[in-house]
Amino acid sequence: MSLDRRSFIQGTAAAGLSLAAPSILLAQSNEPVRIGLLTVKTGPLASGGIDMELGLKQWLAENNNMMGGKKVELTVADTGGVPANTKTKISELYERNKVHAVMGPLAAFEALAVDDYIKAQKIPTLSVAAAEDMTQRKPNPWFVRATSTSSQCAHPMAEYCAKVKGYKRMIMIADDIAYGHEMNAGFQRVFEENGGKIVQKLFSPLTVPDYGSFLAQLNPKVDAIFLGFAGSNGFRFIRQFNEYGLNGKMAIVGGMTAIDEAVLKNMGNEALGIETACWYSAELNNPINNKFAPAFRAANKYDPGFYAAATYTNAAVLDAAIREVNGNVANKEALMAALKKTNIPTARGPVKFDSFGNIVGDVYIRRVERKDGRLVNTVTKTYTNVSQFWTYDQKAFLANPVYSRDFPPAKNLES
Repeated sequence: MSLDRRSFIQGTAAAGLSLAAPSILLAQSNEPVRIGLLTVKTGPLASGGIDMELGLKQWLAENNNMMGGKKVELTVADTGGVPANTKTKISELYERNKVHAVMGPLAAFEALAVDDYIKAQKIPTLSVAAAEDMTQRKPNPWFVRATSTSSQCAHPMAEYCAKVKGYKRMIMIADDIAYGHEMNAGFQRVFEENGGKIVQKLFSPLTVPDYGSFLAQLNPKVDAIFLGFAGSNGFRFIRQFNEYGLNGKMAIVGGMTAIDEAVLKNMGNEALGIETACWYSAELNNPINNKFAPAFRAANKYDPGFYAAATYTNAAVLDAAIREVNGNVANKEALMAALKKTNIPTARGPVKFDSFGNIVGDVYIRRVERKDGRLVNTVTKTYTNVSQFWTYDQKAFLANPVYSRDFPPAKNLES
């Protein structure tokens, strides 16, 4: 008996089959993973933003431009470190380039500017920015952070300053942006709870042309000054600090981007001995970093720092999640769930997330030393499994306002 074409089609349909199924499945399996990188390639944050691109491209080059067994199409967008531009660029990445996931943006104020858009469009986002409340009181379900919140490294640094260094009186200065506010607030809280006093708080514009007026204000009767700068601003401040003859008058310590490797390459002996706290150092001794850091240095003539390690780590996290969903990146809910379940070794150390999508990971105290003719951030102490809530009860922590210029209140300021 022979079947006519109509009978054959009806039969296959009844069996739940489709003549088009093989070609559809083939198209799906061959579809590349489209990734958008929101970074900063112009302005004071450009040194870090350029490293974000370099770190991600190195990971892709090492992995044959594939994630989870699928080819990657990368689109890089320069926000210029401007919130309005960040909104425009992420909408272009999602609506024009049809990206499956976004890495970035760099700055906390940029992340806050696109928070609602990420939620509305349900875009799996692997953050570099440290905006606190996006993984705290107002968690974004489409957002994971494998770096840290603004204060996550400042908390242990404050304890280190009080308990190990024995500092009693300190100044804080930071960029006058959300990142600087939140970092300094976390440092102040822990330092003062451990018996120290913050006697002066200063905030300088992100694009300040000169730090002279701020340096002239510094209270000389302190043990140390904490720097909460991003991009190249820490380098610029320290250079002028020395020009004003302040070297040796007070110790300098800093947050995770105050002396990033991206700017350390331009510094000299004035940087020696400065201590900072970060979740990464190019000097980390683990199998993945022992491959990453030398290769980055060979290609770029300087060590990778916070920003390069951020996207290199994010790439490993995204790769693991894509493998978990068998390459089905179109299923955004499944991909997001896989991202939050990630628990893998990376260049920074182990990566795992809390219920808010923020990392629980190691934080390193680093001291600038000279090694093989270059300046490096040598790891001197490790705080393991540091949560964004530090040692505080999570519920009590979240009951307080988000860290800011005014919280916690400054009770020990001197004129």
